[in-house]
Amino acid sequence: MKKELSTNIVDLSRILQEKETEIELLQQTFTEIGSELDLGRVFQIVSDRARELINAETLLIPLLDDNCETYTYRGGSGKNASEIVGESLPLEFGVCGWVWKHKKAWWNGMLDQLDDEEKNRWEQESGNMILVPLQGKRHFLGGIAGLDKIGGGGFDKKDLNLLQLFASIVSVAIENAMAVKSMEESHKLNENYRLRLEILNKQLTESSKELEYLSLYDSVTALPNRSLFHDRLTRDIADAKYDSTTIGILLIDIDSFKDINDTLGHDRGDILLKKIARRFERGIKNHETLARLGGDEFILVLPGHNEQQAIARSTEFLNSLKDSFVIEGNNIVVTASVGVAVYPEHGDEFSVLLKHADVAMYEAKNSHINISVYDPDNDRLEQGHLSLVSDVRKALEEKGFQLYYQPKISAQTGQVVSAEALGRWHHDKRGDVSPKIFIDVLEGNGLINEYTYWAIETALAHARQWQRDVVKLRVAVNLSPQTLMHPDFRENMDRIIKNREDGELITFEITENLFLSEFDRLAELLEHIRALGVELSIDDYGTGYSSLSLLRRLKVSELKIDQSFIKQMVGNRDDKAVVHSTIELAHNLGLSVVAEGVEKKSVLELLKKMGCDTIQGFLISKPLPFGKFTDFIRKGRV
Repeated sequence: MKKELSTNIVDLSRILQEKETEIELLQQTFTEIGSELDLGRVFQIVSDRARELINAETLLIPLLDDNCETYTYRGGSGKNASEIVGESLPLEFGVCGWVWKHKKAWWNGMLDQLDDEEKNRWEQESGNMILVPLQGKRHFLGGIAGLDKIGGGGFDKKDLNLLQLFASIVSVAIENAMAVKSMEESHKLNENYRLRLEILNKQLTESSKELEYLSLYDSVTALPNRSLFHDRLTRDIADAKYDSTTIGILLIDIDSFKDINDTLGHDRGDILLKKIARRFERGIKNHETLARLGGDEFILVLPGHNEQQAIARSTEFLNSLKDSFVIEGNNIVVTASVGVAVYPEHGDEFSVLLKHADVAMYEAKNSHINISVYDPDNDRLEQGHLSLVSDVRKALEEKGFQLYYQPKISAQTGQVVSAEALGRWHHDKRGDVSPKIFIDVLEGNGLINEYTYWAIETALAHARQWQRDVVKLRVAVNLSPQTLMHPDFRENMDRIIKNREDGELITFEITENLFLSEFDRLAELLEHIRALGVELSIDDYGTGYSSLSLLRRLKVSELKIDQSFIKQMVGNRDDKAVVHSTIELAHNLGLSVVAEGVEKKSVLELLKKMGCDTIQGFLISKPLPFGKFTDFIRKGRV
């Protein structure tokens, strides 16, 4: 009896001590923010104290935006908070939307008050989360959300009561600080109005100069662009006609630059282009012109140069690339191909000389030589290109293309969960033609839509057969922006995908840069696609400019992290950090994540630890034709 009484006394003492600690924390919070009017400081104090109060791994403060249609995470503390703060989401999305609608707190205990359908939905969507409303004196502010209990377990009724009490204390302070912030901003706007008017004329003048500069110079390398190059070459031709002299023209194309871009990312690719431009600049004289035509092509105009002199200069420029370039610790070796045309031997007009330099450059690439001079008697390139276009058209008409399938597996179970359809083309004389080549031809000759619809229909037919004979799998088909934004796309989808059962077998992979234009039209179109049961995946995520909140607004289900981040992540801290943060933030927004380009066991193990959902790459399997892929999925597990 004494032992039981002693235990009760200890428990009571512990409870009282906890109560005292909680009261002290509430008093301390009230004291700290009672006179604090700096909004950012208020958010930080509230976040830190609330997280400590309920022992949460992450604490976030979502507040209703002025438009009453979205909310923004304005403050946070703990795990991943810095990555989430600042993100905005639609009001109807997630648990926050439920709290706004019902004006009452959410915690796991609410599940027992819901019907079965709602219970199943919110049980999956909310996870281990607690969110109480913030109600100001004048209007509804937002909420305070706790994610995941430190040490495991769920938030209980005690946590709910504490957080509600805490919210009632801090809501007025937050509302006051927001009002002060608004007044300060209004005052600052009024104060700056006069100054803004004064500098407006100056800005307009500077903008005119900037527009003039941008119209003449390349924004990446600061070299003359095609317009300025046209002006200078035209002027040099006029001078050469008058003086009866020659002009050498060198078109330099960086070899395999797309592969470099895909590996490094476009930002680092632009840095490389700048470094190449600076190398080339060292080799030109005052009266010569170095310009960037676009992409990975540079062009030089060398007045007074004949064919032999132009070849010699070409060698000098290629030699300048022999030393590797260093970008963020990576040593990059660059090679190039040079096409040479000479005025007046190869033409006496701008367009003719440029065209013939282009022909010579492609001849250099096709022949695997560094330098090629235009040969008017052996211009095989244009004929070869026309022949390739003809062969591609014929392959479309005669169903000469094939789809191969690369499996995607669950990172945790090894089970095949989906596949990506990839086009292949074997030509009797050309052999296996690279997809990069025939896709470029399809896009450049208005054939990509027909090809894409064939690919969707073929992938759907194969998926139906696998569903009938082996297992139900979604098949991902890459969707060209040209096809997606075509006026007839919606009608063709309704023709091909006749019901939701078909739609649930297909995923469309689209590039994230597509989201930078025509957002409203794209949102409506993608909403229609989703209504058909089709899922949407963002291919090569991380190489473009979209944000996760933007993708979420368009009902995207999946992200594919670009392989340029995946391949080196084990030894590259930056790539590892990008992959890790992308996975966590994507999961917070309800998106699944695919890692493509997985080729090493060590990369797979690291991705598993990070919680990546799906794995794709040569470690699992190379793309397989229909029959071999069918055998592969019959095994069931990798």
